Amino acid sequence: MKLNKNTKRYCKHCKKNTKHVISIAKKKERSALKKGSLQRLKRRGRGKAGTGNKGKYSRKAMGSWKMYGKKSSKKPDLRFKCTVCNKTSVQGKGSRIKKLELK
Repeated sequence: MKLNKNTKRYCKHCKKNTKHVISIAKKKERSALKKGSLQRLKRRGRGKAGTGNKGKYSRKAMGSWKMYGKKSSKKPDLRFKCTVCNKTSVQGKGSRIKKLELK
């Protein structure tokens, strides 16, 4: 799919239709805290005897399961930057596309 780099759309900060520059947000690496919290979650899910009620984590952790049928396309993260006030807004709903090209 080909998109123009510039488009006219409503800016909620200016409260009128202005020119916007479209850019695709880059992928970021997962934070270090995320890995630790996942490990903690697994540890809490083991449910050792004599530790009392752990609420959501009182049951044993779910066994290995596999998701079959990988999705072949992703939704791109489009950012719209207003040329008047330089504020950025993110698209609300995206559509799945295999390849996106800004021209």
